[in-house]
Amino acid sequence: MPKSIALQWGGCVNFGTETSIMKIGIIRETKSPPDRRVPFSPAQLAELQSRYPGLEFILQPGPIRCFTDREYEAAGIPLREDLSQCEVLFGVKEVAIDALIPGKTYVFFSHTAKKQPYNRKLLQEIVARRIRLVDYEYMTDPDGIRLVAFGRWAGIVGAYNGLRAYGERYRQYRLKPAHECHDLEEMRRELEAMKKEMADLPSIKILVTGGGRVASGAMETLGALQLETVPPEKFLREEYEVPLACRIDPWDYVRRADGKQFELVHFFRHPEMYRSTFKPYTKVTDVFIACHYWDPRSPVFMTRSDMREPDFHMRVIADVSCDIGGPIPSTVRASTIEKPFYGYDPLSESETAPFELQSITVMAVDNLPGELPRDASVDFGSMLMEKVVPALAGEDPEGIIGRATIAADGGLTAPFAYLEDFIGGK
Repeated sequence: MPKSIALQWGGCVNFGTETSIMKIGIIRETKSPPDRRVPFSPAQLAELQSRYPGLEFILQPGPIRCFTDREYEAAGIPLREDLSQCEVLFGVKEVAIDALIPGKTYVFFSHTAKKQPYNRKLLQEIVARRIRLVDYEYMTDPDGIRLVAFGRWAGIVGAYNGLRAYGERYRQYRLKPAHECHDLEEMRRELEAMKKEMADLPSIKILVTGGGRVASGAMETLGALQLETVPPEKFLREEYEVPLACRIDPWDYVRRADGKQFELVHFFRHPEMYRSTFKPYTKVTDVFIACHYWDPRSPVFMTRSDMREPDFHMRVIADVSCDIGGPIPSTVRASTIEKPFYGYDPLSESETAPFELQSITVMAVDNLPGELPRDASVDFGSMLMEKVVPALAGEDPEGIIGRATIAADGGLTAPFAYLEDFIGGK
């Protein structure tokens, strides 16, 4: 352990030493509805303090965390309501504007860099209060690969909720809500019990879109049921007597408009040059678990008129990606952990009760990892400990913190200068 610890936040270097301690606060979550996740578990903070004597962690008391205040105290982490003496403040979701402390460095998911209108005021206040905002979403390696994310857990819970929705819609089986399970292990026991019901299920087809962490998490849940998994061409053309699953990548559901060969990097950079080939899947899929990344310039997966066609087959759509007003018309709003399901009537294009026969059952919870907060938080904290804290407590030669810094010193950083019109109200 070096005698000095250089904390690099986008070019601003502070120093903590074994005699000059850098205080880091873990803030209470203030977004509504509340989120029970944390950036670090009690054991992880205790380990970090042992590993880096120049860092001191302080916890702001909170009644809803998945780990209790008492658990943190038992791990040797002090509790303090006033975090004004802390230089850096870690949270998970957006911070309430009236809770922002001017001049501090905040680290959380801000949901501002895509010009989300509901967080314009938050970014305006962050700039006005000269806060340095570091966003987890933009912590990447030099190749642009994200270093920390909850995506796997969104997929795990999203697929589970899709299975729940199907069971309740057709009264085939009941699964305990994930947020009522103590942890992933209990949720897996629910799935293990469900396997006994599989013999009585019709030959339903379950489709997962995407190839990243989220889709992998969804397939992890489906894998617990030991479902047969088939490639796209068989999923589309062949009939089976048992429930089965299929995962498709972008090259399975879009094509280049100019007829040239699909290239993934080109698709990410120029999604407007592609056309959807997804429609055939709407004719054979019973449960659609949407785990893809979607760019507003990309083609939609389906239209409202597609959903009104007589042979449109999807009855449950678990929209893990939850792009409201985006590629899936039935996602008219986000749902909640407590009330995860609603219905969508394609004929009237309106919301209904969740399980009406003429409607499609929609699951569109936008904070799915919050249903298994203890497991998700430990996993997330491990990524931070491995990838981010060494950059925080060192020289950060790869610029991890700098790339993730949206605002600093009363303005936007260069990579996020495109947000100037956004904070200006345009």
